[in-house]
Amino acid sequence: MARCALSRIFEEIMMLDDARKQYLSDILRPASPPREIDKPFTEEQKRLLLDVVHDKGPWKLILAQHFPNAESLLATFAGGFPDDFKPTLDMFLTPTFRGFLANYSAVLYPELHDVFYNEAFLNHAKSYWNAEYAKPQMMLFNINGPCANTDPGHLDTPSFRGVRYENSPTWLCSVMGRSGLFKDYLIKMAQVITWFSHDPASGFTYWPNGPLAKPARVQAPIYNRAVVVQNEMLVHRGEANGPVERRRPAGLAFDSVFTGEQGDSDGWVVKTGDQVIERYHTDDLRFLVHWSAEVFSDFAELKKNMEGTDDLTHEQAIDMLIKDVRSRGIQIETPTDPLNDPVFIRALNAAYNFGGPAEYPAEAPVDQLLAA
Repeated sequence: MARCALSRIFEEIMMLDDARKQYLSDILRPASPPREIDKPFTEEQKRLLLDVVHDKGPWKLILAQHFPNAESLLATFAGGFPDDFKPTLDMFLTPTFRGFLANYSAVLYPELHDVFYNEAFLNHAKSYWNAEYAKPQMMLFNINGPCANTDPGHLDTPSFRGVRYENSPTWLCSVMGRSGLFKDYLIKMAQVITWFSHDPASGFTYWPNGPLAKPARVQAPIYNRAVVVQNEMLVHRGEANGPVERRRPAGLAFDSVFTGEQGDSDGWVVKTGDQVIERYHTDDLRFLVHWSAEVFSDFAELKKNMEGTDDLTHEQAIDMLIKDVRSRGIQIETPTDPLNDPVFIRALNAAYNFGGPAEYPAEAPVDQLLAA
């Protein structure tokens, strides 16, 4: 797709009226508001989780794992960038690392069996949706020491029958969720998101009534506190934490990794190559545990999801998005490699961009782009 064509698309999109922007904002409302839980994990469970993270690394940056280019990253955000913004991944480089503890409904570390196959969490998921059935699907962690947050607000990756986070680019699933075109294919999900952080000011911002409405916050401190949420349809953001002067270690790069320090169960290091560029104590960390379940209203829905009788393909999903954009008078080309074409990705992202959250809590502003 030529650059001049992309410029024309952005000009046409900028003509979106307030009603269209409000429509896109209203799509991004979860099934229920977040429900707070106090002390979801025992101290023993927390130690098991931290021990796995400490001993089974090293762990890569979130950015390095999920986003091949800046356009694919921006597609997960809820807008908030000007039309002439020229993004690079360097702008969003922060020392936040991730690893999977369970996936495909299977726990990856046997010592976490009872943590993942958690009856209390499954009951929370079913109650959240008022549903009959649920199965645990995935558990991951995010971990960092002092860290900025340039994220203006984002959605977690939704899954649809046939087009799932496991078999699809993150950007595609995100745009599908924001478009509102695939509600009949959306897999019901519920998460229990837990934080362990001693930071007295770092909480969790979310927009329960859509990003053009007022935000809400889980107030700090957020040590062993959790929310039950549908994060795929809830615009949200973690907040910066720790001393400002330590939020971006010198030498941080896309190949930096995070791991436990040998011989010290509360010692942690960030390494770039063979060089240690930062050290933390457990008390310095903001540790997030993300447990996720698939939820089914009744047996018929469970059966349809498991048998794959009404699944989408990537080709169908791309075709539906292109037809929808064209139906609003916006000219968009069909690229030869739609899943990886950065110009096409940016065009689709722009077509479902309502401008970003209208308001942030005064206590939790968005950090400046550090490498801009």
